[in-house]
Amino acid sequence: MKTHYIGENNSILNNFISEIRDVKIQKDSLRFRRNIERIGEILSYELSKSLSYSGVYLETPLGKKKIQLPYNDIVLCSILRAGLPLHQGMLNYFDKAENAFISAYRHHPNKGEDFEIVVEYFASPEIENKTLLLADPMLATGQSLVAVYEAIKKHGTPKELHIVAVIASKEGVEFIEKHFPENTHLWIAAIDDKLNSKGYIVPGLGDAGDLAFGEKL
Repeated sequence: MKTHYIGENNSILNNFISEIRDVKIQKDSLRFRRNIERIGEILSYELSKSLSYSGVYLETPLGKKKIQLPYNDIVLCSILRAGLPLHQGMLNYFDKAENAFISAYRHHPNKGEDFEIVVEYFASPEIENKTLLLADPMLATGQSLVAVYEAIKKHGTPKELHIVAVIASKEGVEFIEKHFPENTHLWIAAIDDKLNSKGYIVPGLGDAGDLAFGEKL
């Protein structure tokens, strides 16, 4: 797997990352969602450089001009519910992409810190031989992404696979490296050092789904 750590170089991305982490600013759900969306736009721009392009002649009012345009058949798949703002940011740039959605959540069978990932819902167009963009804002343990990918594989094999996340733990990155195809690309805005005992990223930002849409039962 090839990791593209976009946040390791200084850019305006740092501003949006700082605001989603800040305990005062992140309480504004509207602003939090918009910042995740903007991060999705930046990551999409960087990802777009790796797509396949071909020359196309365009007719303008004064003549013709050749321009290189991407021709990948893209399917954008987000993990519900936290992935929705990231999905929208990516869709702002890949506006011709087909859309897919999948659910995944942590189930604590013994009401302790141990958990398993449950995948219950998947709605998608055909993904066989297409470019799949798998979006999830928080890459903590990596177990959710692996469970989701195993579920998606039952419906077809994409030609290319790109994972897009906002914040990851080093442990999570190492985990998915072992479970995803070698030619997978990870596009990440920030990488933190560790997980706590509950499997949450530290320092991270908290629960992205709750911050974006409110606390759940």
